[in-house]
Amino acid sequence: MGVSIVEVTPATARLLENVDPDVFDHAIDPSRLAAYVADPLHAMFVAVEDFLVVGQIRGSIHLQPDRAPDLYIDNLGTSPSRQRRGIAAAMIRALIEWGKGQGCTFAWVATETDNAGAIGFYAAQNFTHDTIALFAQELD
Repeated sequence: MGVSIVEVTPATARLLENVDPDVFDHAIDPSRLAAYVADPLHAMFVAVEDFLVVGQIRGSIHLQPDRAPDLYIDNLGTSPSRQRRGIAAAMIRALIEWGKGQGCTFAWVATETDNAGAIGFYAAQNFTHDTIALFAQELD
């Protein structure tokens, strides 16, 4: 059985009951998942192999007042045992196609500057590399 790329919707969210522990950074909260998949400006695709989720990618649409919306690729994770098999590339293609269907004309993603694997992967997917400053703040 091969790997299938599936969009997570309210109808398919049960797929996330059987996930490789290295795919997500934290445990999935059912109420947060329900809100996420119900929002039309968010999308998640998963890679499923033998009824196990072995990869995930999430994105959101950033609406713009002066141009077409952007697709922000928010998170990507593939089980270490399944890496370098084209799974992440298939998931990113699915998310980009979804974004195009939402009218997006630009996609962007951020990663840590010391994450050589991610930088190499995104470059191989035809993303260009810019250096930016990211400012963040914990919200209480």
